[in-house]
Amino acid sequence: MATPAAPAVEASAYGLTGALQQGGAPTWTVLIILVLMSAASWYVIFTKLWEQHRVLVQSREVGAAFWNAPSLKDAAKKLEENTAYRQIVEDGLDADTQYVKIPNAIDQHEWLNDSLERSVGSINARLGSGLAILATVGATSPFVGLFGTVNGIYGALVQIGASGQASIGKVAGPVGEALIMTSIGLAVAVPAVLGYNWLSRRNKTIAERIGSFAIDVHAYLVSGGAVRPEFKASPAAAAKKPAPVKH
Repeated sequence: MATPAAPAVEASAYGLTGALQQGGAPTWTVLIILVLMSAASWYVIFTKLWEQHRVLVQSREVGAAFWNAPSLKDAAKKLEENTAYRQIVEDGLDADTQYVKIPNAIDQHEWLNDSLERSVGSINARLGSGLAILATVGATSPFVGLFGTVNGIYGALVQIGASGQASIGKVAGPVGEALIMTSIGLAVAVPAVLGYNWLSRRNKTIAERIGSFAIDVHAYLVSGGAVRPEFKASPAAAAKKPAPVKH
């Protein structure tokens, strides 16, 4: 006579579903918090990458064609509105216009320098906004997951104690599935930390570029347009120049 097959173990006996059933409301709360933290961190990462992309693209547009415009106002019209580089130009022009209304108690160089520094500072602050969310998620989500694990282990031990069966098979499953919450917490933290470091490094590059651009705008305004950045001709343009005729 054939031996009856052992009952199949349900797929959810040891897994996330089992951990949620075992942990109850506290574990569900931890999971929801981790999901919200993950969603917030990914939202910040993608939105900041888009903002940085716009600034970096415009930094390539501010070249010889921009500085060879008849005036800084004409050059500003070539830039997209509500962008970092246009803000610097417009703030510089506004400061230059307002200077004539101020008594000679302050030097024009100092007035323009302070105005452009405020403009650059506001841009850097805007680019850096939201990074605190990534830092918070990266630092706290492992501990949030650990709380879910501790709660799950506690529930598992209570159930094991009530059943009176403390074999390895009875302990390993519930305790192992409780550790799932810690792994979820780590999965939330790692992208947040990597995203924070990556975005911070890109922000530093952008800060250097817009700072250099603000210095060029400052020199242009103080000199009345006499001082402008010099741009070397590209290799392709240089190759088109005819070679000098030898006599």
